[in-house]
Amino acid sequence: MKIGFFTDSYFPEIDGVTYTIKLWREELERRGHEVYVVYPDGDYEPGDREFPVPSLPNPFYAGYRIPLFRRPSTLPELDVVHCHGPASIGLLGRYYARKHDLPTIYTHHTPLEEYFHQNVKFESIATGLSKLYVPLETAFLRSFDIITASTGRIERDVEHIQLPVGIDMEFFQPTDEDWYPDRTVIGYSGRLSMEKNVHEILRVAKELPEYEFVIVGDGPYRGRLERNAPDNVELRGFLPREELPVFYSSIDTFVTASTADTLGLSTLEANACGTPVVAADVAPFDQTIGSENGERFAYDDLEAMTDSIEKALRTDRDTRAAVRKYDVHRTLENLEYLYRDVQASADEIPTASEDRWFSGDSQH
Repeated sequence: MKIGFFTDSYFPEIDGVTYTIKLWREELERRGHEVYVVYPDGDYEPGDREFPVPSLPNPFYAGYRIPLFRRPSTLPELDVVHCHGPASIGLLGRYYARKHDLPTIYTHHTPLEEYFHQNVKFESIATGLSKLYVPLETAFLRSFDIITASTGRIERDVEHIQLPVGIDMEFFQPTDEDWYPDRTVIGYSGRLSMEKNVHEILRVAKELPEYEFVIVGDGPYRGRLERNAPDNVELRGFLPREELPVFYSSIDTFVTASTADTLGLSTLEANACGTPVVAADVAPFDQTIGSENGERFAYDDLEAMTDSIEKALRTDRDTRAAVRKYDVHRTLENLEYLYRDVQASADEIPTASEDRWFSGDSQH
């Protein structure tokens, strides 16, 4: 099957969507499919089956780009169009599918309206943009045959299938190598941007000077975080992918105060490496993090955050067993079924209520 991934997030930018597309593509091609990626061009040399779209720097969100347009006639022949965002590339994918009468799937990764509140200076303007944007994206989603989302956190008035993007359990597992054998280290890995609320980790680090904190990542807020970091916090850039299992295995607890995740891949990756997670008691962590794999705290409650870290440090748990249900192989089995099903009949689309999707999973 020839599958087209249309995405506005791709290399060289590093985020959860980029890695999900990379992982899905590798797994699908191992299963004999051909996966083509259409993405905004940038400082990245395209490989086989990668098709860049001319784009401009994004003045509102550093590191990302604003795609322009590419003629559909310059793209390969596809069997299924799978869009990973509602911006320009997603629109191009939907147009391509309509032009060629192809079945369509959309995966909802990010509630973009939250970024208005975090990146627009005036709250009234951000609220107005959100009220305009959500109905527009909802209408766009309704034009697809199938919509998937990692958890119930989609906040769109559409029928969707709950399909976690999945983690590579073979890659993310405990390692013998330990970077911090004689220290207690609390870690974080992810984009350093406003919506990730990494400043909350700095606040809790000041309350826990006896521990070390290591923050791995990069983004528009890195400079601000470096200026405000207490002495027991080390900020590093993004690690090479192959070093992440060692990092996750070496830290004693992973902590996040993000309120903008739809699944939180890094938290599940840390769990797969045997490390408990401390997360804010918000979606999706109210579904993915529990007593078997970590602790949750009320967001903006510094005392609760501190107590949760202390409890995570002194409690043993089999965190890897808790996240086996998110194994990407399980995700890809279901995704392949969706591709076959949407090809066979656009009139019999499975819905989120059908038990076959992650049956037996309490989150379903």
